[in-house]
Amino acid sequence: MFNVVADECINYIHQSSTAPRKNDKIMYKILVADDHPLFRDAVINIISQTFPNSEIFESEDINSTLAFVKENSEIDLILLDLNMPGMSGLAGLLDLRNQFPTTPVVIISAETEKQVILQTIAYGAVGFIAKSSTKSTIGKAIESILEGNVYLPADIIRSEATVNTPKEFEVSPEKILLLTRRELMVLKNLTKGEANKQIAFNLNISETTVKSHVSSILKKLGASNRVKVVVGCGDIDFNQYMKR
Repeated sequence: MFNVVADECINYIHQSSTAPRKNDKIMYKILVADDHPLFRDAVINIISQTFPNSEIFESEDINSTLAFVKENSEIDLILLDLNMPGMSGLAGLLDLRNQFPTTPVVIISAETEKQVILQTIAYGAVGFIAKSSTKSTIGKAIESILEGNVYLPADIIRSEATVNTPKEFEVSPEKILLLTRRELMVLKNLTKGEANKQIAFNLNISETTVKSHVSSILKKLGASNRVKVVVGCGDIDFNQYMKR
C-alpha cells in the first residue's frame, strides 16, 4: 500500500489511489515530525485516509526537520512534536518559524499545560492537537488547519486564558500603504482564513508566488507570523486601498 524511500531521518510515503472520497482531488505535502515511530505511523494513516493523494514525509528530530524544510519549501504543513530530540522546549518551534515564516506549523503533543499550549500559538503555530485526541478529531483538526483555520482543543477555547500577543498586534494605515496591489489581494484572502493553495487558485498564481507575497507582507507589516496578520487586519476595508 505504501512505497517508502528512506533518506537518513526523512522518509517519503505515498499512498496509492483508493475509492473516491471528499478530499480525493486535494494534494498536500505534509511533514510529520515526531520521534515515536508508532505515533508517526498512526498520524500518517489518519492523513492518508483524510487526504488520499497527499505526499507525507517524516522526521524524528528538530535538526532533520529544519534540514528537510530547507530543501523542500513547498511543504504545506508541519506537524511538530514539542518533545522530540533537539526541541529544547519551544525553541525548536521558534527556529522553524524564524527560518520558514510562510510554512504553517501545528503542534501535536501530549503537553497539557494550558499556558504552554497558548504560548505555541503566540509563537506562530497555527494550531495545537492533543496526542490523546481521537483519530476522527485529529483528522478534522488537520483538515480545518489546511483550510486556513487556527485549531485549539475545545477545553482551551473555553478557558478564560487568552493569548495577548496576537491581540495586541495592530496594523496602521501607513503600513498597509506599503503593500503592492497584488500583496493586498493576497492579504485579503489571508484574512478570510484561506490556505496558500486556495489563495494561489483564487488569484491564478503559483503557490510559490503566494508564499513570496506572504513573506513580503509579514516583513512590511512587522508581523512575525500570519496569525498576527489575520488578527490585525480583519477589519480592513481592502477595496479602499486597492482603488489607488
